[in-house]
Amino acid sequence: LNIFEPNKVDLSQLRLPIKWENHTFLPFDYAQYAFIYDKNKLANPPKSLKELVERQDLKVLYQDPRTSSIGRGLLLWMNAVYPEADVANAWKTLSKHTVTVTKGWTESYGAFLKGEGDVVLSVNTSPIYHILSEQKDNYVATEFAEGSVLQVEVAAKVANRNNACADEFLGFLLSPLAQADIAKNNVMLPVVETNIESHIDALNSRAKSMRILDTTTVTSEQLKGWINQWQKALSK
Repeated sequence: LNIFEPNKVDLSQLRLPIKWENHTFLPFDYAQYAFIYDKNKLANPPKSLKELVERQDLKVLYQDPRTSSIGRGLLLWMNAVYPEADVANAWKTLSKHTVTVTKGWTESYGAFLKGEGDVVLSVNTSPIYHILSEQKDNYVATEFAEGSVLQVEVAAKVANRNNACADEFLGFLLSPLAQADIAKNNVMLPVVETNIESHIDALNSRAKSMRILDTTTVTSEQLKGWINQWQKALSK
């Protein structure tokens, strides 16, 4: 649609778990999708996505992929882990112990905090929020054997605008000052090499070695098809 144009930011300073070569969309933070649980209530958390899908004793909360980027992350995750022929049945199996599918993250995470579910789809930085803001260390992010999908948040420069500050601002987003503000206030991980806070720094260091499922080749047509498949599986 020619809405955006390439930026002039030096991408060599990026330190993501994946290689980033896109000069239009600039990452400013990232995390991995994960299911969050309360270790004081769930002594035996699932160790893989397939286990989560199969375990009928787990009450699951997640978000609608049509209205939530995190819900869309689960869509990518399921289709990366399961063979194409098995995805529909996996959704059906998961639906049997899904408490609800919410429009957005706020509704599902709020329900989880009220005790309405055992696990909720979020990102693996969520426990850090509870540590930093509430001094609670009982919330934990799952680390599944199959690996996980990255959520990378990006900024872009609008095309056909006489704005000399655009590239300067995008460059500033990668500065240690901006990265610290973004990481602590948005509770995500920095995209450059910098020290911010001990819990964020520790997870960021570990994140580089965690298994990442490749979703870079997924097309919009595939996404539309997967959403239709998800809807049909839940309606039957």
